[in-house]
Amino acid sequence: MNIMDTNSAVSWLRKADEYIQDKKDHLTKLDQATGDGDHGVNMARGFSEVVKKISDADYQAPGEVFKDAAMTLMSKIGGASGPLYGTAFLRLSTICKDDNPVDLPVFAKALQAATEGIKQRGKAEAGEKTMIDVWEPVSNYFQEATSLDAGKLVETAENAMEATKDLTATKGRAAYFKERSKGAVDPGAASSYYIFSALAEVLKGV
Repeated sequence: MNIMDTNSAVSWLRKADEYIQDKKDHLTKLDQATGDGDHGVNMARGFSEVVKKISDADYQAPGEVFKDAAMTLMSKIGGASGPLYGTAFLRLSTICKDDNPVDLPVFAKALQAATEGIKQRGKAEAGEKTMIDVWEPVSNYFQEATSLDAGKLVETAENAMEATKDLTATKGRAAYFKERSKGAVDPGAASSYYIFSALAEVLKGV
């Protein structure tokens, strides 16, 4: 089952940028609770630059789109988010390679590799109140899926994001707040939710 060609890969990143720009202030507010308060601004800047980069290029496969996105995110997003998101999209590009279109099993493998890359780069695991708490459930959804349900994808990402409210942060600046980090959604989980919501929009009808 083919789910993504070059055009839909570009559309995913454009739509992700729309979500991030729209939710920039919300992401900032979430990050002010337990972090530097710059997640919204950093993500908005990074994805804006991604859209500029991919708008001027002629790609032959989704993997090429993801590689350019990865390099841009690493160089344009400050703090920990740039390397983490950059690593995720770099892993996506490595697994998708020159496939065009990319089928469901390959994309599932790519998401699994991206999730493992985030874990390795951030030295974190699921349950530590980070973006991994969204990426891993979404990755698992794709591993188990035999067909794609955009609504189920959004539901999986949203439930995972909301579940971070009850977690205690053990990584990054939020870890300094210990038990006080409970009660708020992790900003990285929130931005990840928006990115997967954008993916679901692009994949509707596949």
